[in-house]
Amino acid sequence: MAVYKVVEIGDPILKEIAKPIKEITPNIIKLLENMADTMYAYNGVGLAAPQIGVSKRAIVVDVGEGLIELINPEIIEVSGEEKDIEGCLSVPGVQGEVVRAKKVTVKGLNRYGEEIVIPAEGLLARAFQHEIDHLNGILFVEKADNIVRKGR
Repeated sequence: MAVYKVVEIGDPILKEIAKPIKEITPNIIKLLENMADTMYAYNGVGLAAPQIGVSKRAIVVDVGEGLIELINPEIIEVSGEEKDIEGCLSVPGVQGEVVRAKKVTVKGLNRYGEEIVIPAEGLLARAFQHEIDHLNGILFVEKADNIVRKGR
């Protein structure tokens, strides 16, 4: 396992659309494990592969209910709307209010190549949307209002 340096705003990889994962290899499993190690080391609740410099469609999320790993995730259903404060490991010291769907259903593959469908609401729904935005080259500050810079 390894902890990687999180790529910060200004790095071009954060603006790219990440590439789909065509085959789940031992390297992809290692990527997921390293992403989780990095997320926990930085005290985050989610991390997308581009945030550690890898243009692959993989995310990890843990909002306190256990680790979720998703390969090629996509949002297949949304409902409601709510505004809340977000931050991002790739945009240190910055927070802003972002309007997102209140509930989402996300589909993706687990590390075994099995399709999983996860209904989510609250912080988990927000984390999924935030991390999937990373896979599409979108940073939360592009959607945020009332941006506040805090000390690093």
